[in-house]
Amino acid sequence: MGSKPKSPMPLSERAKQFLPFAAVKGLTEALEKKEKALQFLEKIELSEDRSDELNQKISQLNKGEIISITYYDHGEYIQITGTFLGIDKVYKSILLDTIEIAFDDIFLID
Repeated sequence: MGSKPKSPMPLSERAKQFLPFAAVKGLTEALEKKEKALQFLEKIELSEDRSDELNQKISQLNKGEIISITYYDHGEYIQITGTFLGIDKVYKSILLDTIEIAFDDIFLID
């Protein structure tokens, strides 16, 4: 005797067979974390002359001026361009659009 014919798979179940398969859970995240660790940069300590040069540039900035700042943030250097909004003297930082950058993290101002 023959076996009973199978009923067709519902359409809602059919798509599941094409989903990506992760053989090892968390492998992608672990690899991304390892890659990030390998790309980690140490913060460059500025010379006294370079620090004085940056302080002079900061003192010459005008509100509303478009500037570009390269700064250190969690193991990488980031360059951002935006409108200079002012200086926070209490926290020793520059206010640029929606970001606040500490003086100690600034590497370059253009």
